[in-house]
Amino acid sequence: MNISYNWLKEYLQFDLSPQETADALTSIGLETGSVEEIQAIKGGLEGLVIGEVLTCVNHPNSDHLHLTTVDIGDGGEPLKIVCGAPNVAAGQKVVVATVGTKLYAGDEEFTIKRSKIRGEESLGMICAEDEIGIGTSHEGIIVLPDNAPVGVAAKEYYNVKSDFVLEVDITPNRVDAASHYGVARDLAAWLQQAGEACKLTRPSVDAFAIDKKEGGIEVVVENREACPRYSGLTIRGVTVKESPNWLKNKLLMIGLRPINNIVDITNFVLHETGHPMHAFDAAHISGNEVVVRTLPEGTKFVTLDEQGRTLSDRDLMICNAKEGMCIAGVFGGLDSGVTEMTRDIFLESAYFNPTWVRKTARRHGLNTDSSFRFERGADPNNTVYVLKRAALLVKELAGGEIEGEIRDIYPEPVRPQEVTLSYKKVDALIGKVIPRETIKNILYSLEIDVTHENKEELTLLVPTYRVDVTRDVDVIEDILRIYGYNNIEISDTLKANLSYQTFTDRKNKLQTLISEQLSANGFGEIMNNSLTKKSYYEGLESYPASHCVSLVNPLSSDLGVMRQTLLFGGLESIAYNRNRKHADLRFYEFGNCYHFDADKKRADKILAEYTEETRIGLWICGKRTHRNWTTTEEQSSVFELKAHLENILKRLGAGRNQILFEPLRNDLYSICMTIRTYQKIIGSFGIVSPKISHLFDIDSEVFFAEIDWDALLKETEKQQVQFSEMSRFPAVSRDLALLIDKEITFAQIEQIALKSEKKLLKEVTLFDVYEGKNLPEGKKSYAVNFLLQDEEKTLNDKQIDTVMQKIRQNLEKEIGAQLR
Repeated sequence: MNISYNWLKEYLQFDLSPQETADALTSIGLETGSVEEIQAIKGGLEGLVIGEVLTCVNHPNSDHLHLTTVDIGDGGEPLKIVCGAPNVAAGQKVVVATVGTKLYAGDEEFTIKRSKIRGEESLGMICAEDEIGIGTSHEGIIVLPDNAPVGVAAKEYYNVKSDFVLEVDITPNRVDAASHYGVARDLAAWLQQAGEACKLTRPSVDAFAIDKKEGGIEVVVENREACPRYSGLTIRGVTVKESPNWLKNKLLMIGLRPINNIVDITNFVLHETGHPMHAFDAAHISGNEVVVRTLPEGTKFVTLDEQGRTLSDRDLMICNAKEGMCIAGVFGGLDSGVTEMTRDIFLESAYFNPTWVRKTARRHGLNTDSSFRFERGADPNNTVYVLKRAALLVKELAGGEIEGEIRDIYPEPVRPQEVTLSYKKVDALIGKVIPRETIKNILYSLEIDVTHENKEELTLLVPTYRVDVTRDVDVIEDILRIYGYNNIEISDTLKANLSYQTFTDRKNKLQTLISEQLSANGFGEIMNNSLTKKSYYEGLESYPASHCVSLVNPLSSDLGVMRQTLLFGGLESIAYNRNRKHADLRFYEFGNCYHFDADKKRADKILAEYTEETRIGLWICGKRTHRNWTTTEEQSSVFELKAHLENILKRLGAGRNQILFEPLRNDLYSICMTIRTYQKIIGSFGIVSPKISHLFDIDSEVFFAEIDWDALLKETEKQQVQFSEMSRFPAVSRDLALLIDKEITFAQIEQIALKSEKKLLKEVTLFDVYEGKNLPEGKKSYAVNFLLQDEEKTLNDKQIDTVMQKIRQNLEKEIGAQLR
């Protein structure tokens, strides 16, 4: 936000230089990025002077040029100037650029030189508006009033002064400082604390008076949630024209383009007080009534930028009796604005609900000075003052008379926020005991009233323009920034708790452990946005689109819902890398997933309608190894993914007898298995369905696993991973060739074997599968290796045979396995 140094000093008398002012503002939280010396008109009209045309005759060698003599009041001979303007005439008061003067026409710079034009000497130039930067007209030279003083510098005549513009960065919570008076108010508090002489003056509206008690345009507020307060005033008989120089210069200085006196007044008041206003052409207010309401969904509306927009039924509109005139707090309509033909106006000063304004502005992609302030929170108790201030300026610059009383619809006035402030808490948070009188003086300078006090605490009333101050800690922050962060001494002592552990939280510690393990195995960590497309979930049974947590006001349709699974973010990362010729990929991600289920809340009151859980996802695609002189090329497989999963489970202490892998039908996968404990399913893995892969233009197999990290940690929280000495006694290997039904899985065989012998059986490995000739129909053959070992002694044949016999019997009993 641009703040004019000279404009600022109209409200606050102080002696700081522009740079000192910038430093002071930065110290109190209004960070000032730059201080730039500028002029309202480029070049500052240097070298230009007011002159009088003494004579004007036609050029002997041209049918459109004129030879003039011009008195510039320097006591010397009149200047001979060749002029081509059609409106030049003797007796006129004009603006003259003397030899050596630099003029700026747009971005171009040129210097006036002594020259001959068609054989006649010219010692200067009589200027048009656009040639000196005070307007855009080039139809002829500027003709000044007869009382314009000859010889006066143009910069004095036009009151052009050098100024400094401070670029102040306003944080979202400090909308109270989004104006010249707001900045002056904050600076005054700092100056008082620093012991600097200053005087803060708010423009008076005591001269406001209603010219005609009867009449005026009526106001009806139908939606009081979106518009808690609406104030309006009718002024008739105004003259819309160009603004005076002082007003134009103020707006130009802060980067605004002057339009006409009425519109310029509303912009001036906005940047003076921070409260947005709007001026309507009363001729377009049909029914003599302003109605604040919403319009039906899909209503068409054309805004000031001539863009057609489709309204939502949640867009608050300022309407007349028939149609909308303005999007409340955001942008005006094309037909209701003030023009040179306007004779009667209706001034609006309102307080709109910040949430409504913010959502409407985002919906239509609009960001205006008005919406910037309303969506952060304007002062609801300032509307009438702003209205009176603008009305006085209108009468001064445009004439007219005020008709009817101020219409002020304010059914539920907003009261100042009451806050209890403990001195003990102030001392604790600031880290220094500030004198109690100093604290009260700072509060007084910030216009925070002390309504009650005792030795321990103060009861305060915070003004309504400070929408960000609602708690005692907010008040303490204000006290500290005015007192000065640099005035808090740094103690000579250091108090700290030293620990060799980076994380004390088990979840974070184990997440780091597994991240390091996966990274060491060639995986790269990815972090994807938890916002994603709803279209990914349409048509899925495993993650229905109806279970997505939708955003009320998304930035775009691509970021409209919260993710239910990590899968799609990983596929986006894979597609991004493959498009850049990186096809062999291993990724992992820790991230939260979100779920909505309205039926769940009705079915079980204990379970929440919305759930959030942390998950870990793994992705593998491309080649496992590349061909070289020692190794043949090998594609990645789902078994490689399973091995990494087992290593994770093993590292967390999940024993083989705790985790089961079972087949599952899931529309995310073409082949899938669940990862489960005896109590619940904690994850799944498999080959991603080609139908889903093709959505991302991935034409190779992608292997994906996803585990509920919170559930896994809960299952393993009582497990301790301990190191033990390697056994000095040899292991014994035994093989069985088993004839089993085709639907039997190796996981079932492994689980039965491990349950049969928990102490001696160390590993169960499948090393051959056969299906085909010489086997009964519906059967297959598995060759399975069993590794036995005793940690304390060498196994003998009797012990080995007993274990193997027990395993064979249980396999036969539970799954009908037979030895081949």
